Amino acid sequence: MRLAASTDPNGKQSLTNNRLMNNRLVYERMHADILSGRLLPGAKLNIAALALELAVSAGAVREALAMLEADALVVSEPQRGYRVTAVSEADLTQLVRARVEIEKLCIADAIEHGDLNWESVLVAAFHQLTRLHERDQHDRQHLSAEWTLAHANFHHAMIAGCPNVWLRRMHTVLYQQSERYRQLSAPLAVVARDVQGEHKALFNAVLRRDVPGAQKLISRHLQKTATLLLQSPLLALPAASTPSK
Repeated sequence: MRLAASTDPNGKQSLTNNRLMNNRLVYERMHADILSGRLLPGAKLNIAALALELAVSAGAVREALAMLEADALVVSEPQRGYRVTAVSEADLTQLVRARVEIEKLCIADAIEHGDLNWESVLVAAFHQLTRLHERDQHDRQHLSAEWTLAHANFHHAMIAGCPNVWLRRMHTVLYQQSERYRQLSAPLAVVARDVQGEHKALFNAVLRRDVPGAQKLISRHLQKTATLLLQSPLLALPAASTPSK
């Protein structure tokens, strides 16, 4: 991935805009690589190697790392540089507990305040998720990038009717953290659960405006993912020690 330099002749402002754009692109690339598991939990992040790979300055990588640290996706260690945030049983347990409570609140508020437009967006998101599931169901160990995006869109659409901006922000942060764990658990879900069935039940409960039912289902849905992962050897893998390439 090479980030193109600006050819706009408008001088200093153009250079500033180009720098900001490159910083954002570096951030988005690394953000996606961390959530997908391409950059493993605990992996050391070599700034020079990343700058070379992305064809950007070391400064652009440092700024992207600072943004990722704010997202709690990387950690900085004095005299040691940056690493991808590690995963652990304790962290997963705390994360799921927090996400369950926040998502239950968001869903309740969305059901109370969501209008027809909210319902329409949710229906469209579920339809797309269903179609991609049908397409990819014979290769469940390798979830497509399209399915991953549709899955995120579905969960965000469910709570989009929630008028509380802070709850929605917390939901986004917790979802991003959960996504790293979900990517680890994906191969385990092949025979252990019916994920699309869980999504359908949740979708129907929300459309019925059934707050207790939807809250019970989202809690069960998230806890199943956590249980699968806690029983797997993947979470016990040692932190990656090799630098990013």
